[in-house]
Amino acid sequence: MNQIANEIHTQEQLLYNQKSSWECLVVKPANKWVEEAKNRPIPNMLFSEFWYEGELCILFADTNIGKSILAVQIADSISKGESINGFKNQCIPKTVLYLDFELSDKQFENRCSDNYKNHAELNTELNIPKEFKSIEDYLSHSLQNIIIEKQIDTVVIDNLTYLKSDNERAKDALELMKLLKKLTKTSNTSILVLAHTPKRDDTKPITKNDLAGSKMLMNFCDSSFAIGGSSIDTSYRYLKQIKQRNTEHIYHGNNVAICQLTKRTNFLCFEFLEYGIELDHLKQFNHNDLSERDDQMRDMIDQGLSNVKIAHQLGISEGAIRKRRKALNV
Repeated sequence: MNQIANEIHTQEQLLYNQKSSWECLVVKPANKWVEEAKNRPIPNMLFSEFWYEGELCILFADTNIGKSILAVQIADSISKGESINGFKNQCIPKTVLYLDFELSDKQFENRCSDNYKNHAELNTELNIPKEFKSIEDYLSHSLQNIIIEKQIDTVVIDNLTYLKSDNERAKDALELMKLLKKLTKTSNTSILVLAHTPKRDDTKPITKNDLAGSKMLMNFCDSSFAIGGSSIDTSYRYLKQIKQRNTEHIYHGNNVAICQLTKRTNFLCFEFLEYGIELDHLKQFNHNDLSERDDQMRDMIDQGLSNVKIAHQLGISEGAIRKRRKALNV
């Protein structure tokens, strides 16, 4: 038995030390991979189970749902080493680079007065050097340099469209995700990328297919989560996990994180309320007009119907009725 074990060990060492003819592949015995992985630290949460250290994560939502607002809030919490109420941040303060390609400086100032480590926006008057084919190529090159020079731990890119104008095309999406994935590996950087969804059906649950260019983008990211609007209240939002590698699927359709969009002092933010069911917040086929549903609910209340009976007739949960009654003060 000892002879066999020694032979196995010898062959493993030969395999480990051998120069492979496939130089783009790193070949090691399985035990060696496990042994090396044990020596690396366990990734900490940056934003609960939605986003971990070292991950390339995609946050997507429809227009005007609040992607940038939440991204700024997350970046602010990471830079301070503090958790957002209702969510977890296991890290000490990190240097955050927020690449804002949508808002002007005054628009950003209007949203929040809390400035964190670094904040950048696209220089639209820039002359592209001859060695770069496009603004996207030059931007990607600049991003790699600033991560190294400023020793950036965490990057938030707002949004995907400005890194690659044709991200819905498979070839361009693949090129972009390879670059971002490479950055997480070579520079040990955590990257959160914001992305839009095409016009989606608000009566259906959010899925990976709602992300523009979803197939390639989802294949290369480590994790992804989405923001959905709510039919219960226009200020309500819910967060749902779409993809995860470092954790179980926790924030699924039956356990989404419900938040309210609010402004505390000068900081527009997501305020955690509770956990809920996605179905309760989707628009209903027969009652997709909120004001119409509110009128129907008031009539049923005047008739003395219970919350349970009202919920049954409107096709939503009793908890949704309670929340809406509270919001309307009826």
